[in-house]
Amino acid sequence: MKTRVLNRQSISTENRLNSMSKDMKNQPQTQIKSTPFHLNAIARAMSFAFLMTLTTAVVAPTTAFAGEGHDHGSETVKTEKVVAAHSEEDGHEHEAEPATEDDGHGHGAEGEEESGEDHALKLTDEQKALAGIEVTQLSEESFSLEAVATATLVVDRDRTMALAPQLDVRVLERHVVPGQEVSKGDALLTLGGVAVAQAQADYINAAAEWSRVNRMGKSAVSASRRLQAQVDAELKRAILEAMKMTPEQITQLESNPSTIGSYQLLAPINGRVQQDLALLGQVIAAGTALMQLTDESHLWVEAQVTPAQSENISIGSKALVRVGDRTLEAKIIGRSHELNSVTRTEQILVSLENPGHVIHAGQFAELYLPNSVQGGVILPDAALTRGGDGDWQVFVEDEDGFEAVEVEVVERQRGMNLVRCLAPGSNVVVSGAFFLASEQAKSGFDIHNH
Repeated sequence: MKTRVLNRQSISTENRLNSMSKDMKNQPQTQIKSTPFHLNAIARAMSFAFLMTLTTAVVAPTTAFAGEGHDHGSETVKTEKVVAAHSEEDGHEHEAEPATEDDGHGHGAEGEEESGEDHALKLTDEQKALAGIEVTQLSEESFSLEAVATATLVVDRDRTMALAPQLDVRVLERHVVPGQEVSKGDALLTLGGVAVAQAQADYINAAAEWSRVNRMGKSAVSASRRLQAQVDAELKRAILEAMKMTPEQITQLESNPSTIGSYQLLAPINGRVQQDLALLGQVIAAGTALMQLTDESHLWVEAQVTPAQSENISIGSKALVRVGDRTLEAKIIGRSHELNSVTRTEQILVSLENPGHVIHAGQFAELYLPNSVQGGVILPDAALTRGGDGDWQVFVEDEDGFEAVEVEVVERQRGMNLVRCLAPGSNVVVSGAFFLASEQAKSGFDIHNH
């Protein structure tokens, strides 16, 4: 219907144009010549209106039908024509940007790349402490699960001091309790008594005499008298040092004799108070140990080994000490070279570091000796976990964090494992691996690594 109406309008317009042209021909020639510009303008305007009307009649139904059929091809063609026209105008070629593929979860190509990367587990120092994570560095030594010896932890005698004044003393005051951690110079006991006062008085007199003689000229006093005064002063000073008085205390005593009769027993080293036998008011005989100080940052391990095991032992080689659930690396420092007449075993001595004082003297231990034939390292059960494919794995710490590394377990005995496929010097988690495995499983559960 719309097309027919438009056709009628175009026919009526054409008839009007024809009648107008006829009237123009009937007018006089002079009048026609005077108005050619106006007729041409009117004809052009009416022709343009006719063309616009015809174009609207043809395009409108096409656009309506295209909208009803949901066909957007014409818009695509128009867009491509506009882009092409723009490219021709600016003289540059514009390549179409590839559309980012969506995986259905709001992740584009960039998200897929990130999810494909393997990220190490990173924990803060506080998180490590809460999870009980302990890391040890593997050495190049290999140990055997068969070469095991029972052992006992003892104090490091090079870092232990017994406080035993070489004079009868009386305990006047106590400043520490058994098991207390003390630093060098801390007051432990206040001691006194008759013998103490006599020794201090003798030193003050001897020191004064030596000072007087030393000020005199060589012509005024003989060399033997000078020597006797000096020796007597040094002897009395040595007695005070045997009482465990420090050089500073002796100097103060010399300048202030009113303090005669008592002194404070000071800690000579950093350590823990052990074997504390001093009671208030008690008179303790000369040479009796009042207490013992031990630096527990280092301990010794005494182990009994068979002659067959001792054949592979060399001073300076490394060993592995297991105390409860803890495994520490140690160093062999001595052996007796003599068999016990009852047990037919030889005693060896091993030194180990004890940071944090986590183990103590008197505890039982197991000593794993080095074995150069059977390669691998010894790790406790707490260091091993199962990976996603069921293989054994351990966690190695590096600058990126904790990463799981598959290993080969050769042998398992008494909670210890002979493991291979680990590089020497690796920092392996020996405690808290289960926590890391759980964190790894949670981070890997979502395929998009949320």
